[in-house]
Amino acid sequence: MSGIGLPRSRIFQIGLFATVLTAFCAGSGADVLAQARVEVRVGTLGAISDAPIFIADKKGFFRDEGIDVKMTVFQSAATMVAPLGAGHLDVGAGSPSAGMYNAVARKIDIRIVADKAMSTPGYGATKLIVRKDHVDSGRFKTLADLKGMKVAGNAPGVSNTAMLNAMLTSVGLKYSDVDVLNLAFPDHLVALQNKSIDAGATIEPIATLAVQAGHAVEIMRDDQIYPDHQIATLIYAEEFAKKRDLGIRFMKAYVRGIRFYVSALKDGRLAGSTADEVIDILTEYTAVKNKDLLRKITPTGMDPDGRVNTASLQRDLDFYASQGLVDSKIDVSRIVDMSFAIEAVKLLGPFKQ
Repeated sequence: MSGIGLPRSRIFQIGLFATVLTAFCAGSGADVLAQARVEVRVGTLGAISDAPIFIADKKGFFRDEGIDVKMTVFQSAATMVAPLGAGHLDVGAGSPSAGMYNAVARKIDIRIVADKAMSTPGYGATKLIVRKDHVDSGRFKTLADLKGMKVAGNAPGVSNTAMLNAMLTSVGLKYSDVDVLNLAFPDHLVALQNKSIDAGATIEPIATLAVQAGHAVEIMRDDQIYPDHQIATLIYAEEFAKKRDLGIRFMKAYVRGIRFYVSALKDGRLAGSTADEVIDILTEYTAVKNKDLLRKITPTGMDPDGRVNTASLQRDLDFYASQGLVDSKIDVSRIVDMSFAIEAVKLLGPFKQ
């Protein structure tokens, strides 16, 4: 017993409470609570459109929600599906593709929960580019001249092929009227230079680099032919989605990241109020290290409330099915769950540019 008659265990409890209280008063409450943080395993593509995740990590938005993110880079959203279904990954970020929908058809449960990239007006980061010599010679004048050309994509059943299809059908052509070659996006540059392709349905920064090098001419952006095209989404594993509070906290941080990114958009470029900081973060987290290049590209758009264009996803899926790339018909609306984003926006309030 102590001199004031309290058991030593009680003295210890009082002392511990005093220590915690002092820490909070000194502004280090976050450090004290750090032990209670939850790790969330996130799959990314290491792409510019992963900006909201990178921003939320760098700016501490996830930490504000008691979350530590562990990021792993994947080649595509389709390769994330199996780890999501097996419980090895909590959150994925990528483009819904034929491969992803086939996995869903095999009863791998995932939920599309928020926007990650959308071709909002002025912000079509997926583009059709055509070899400059074809434009200079008059071989290419309009989209109808694509007929019979070799056009580079990157894989069957992905969003840029849906964009190409929309461009072709707008002038009465079929997808089969062009010879689509699947090449990794960086290889589009080389193929244009050595003239082994005629055009490319490609993404930024490849499109800008090809134009700057004099190999190609930009013909049309995704947003000009397919407004509000849903290019990529945020995906929750079913087991992660069952942790409702954690899912909302993650979404709250993610939507804050989206809004910080959207504030960087101005006049079709990364030129808004937060642009300098966003560019710094992108050069830290992605393979694009050239800040001047990031200022020249057309960045992707995003919805500031994280809303998903379900009709666009369904339209793309129907195209993939028409190409025989999807095993069975899926109703996209049954795997889209906007409730996490809706709840996060309620907590955050309206977006202010």
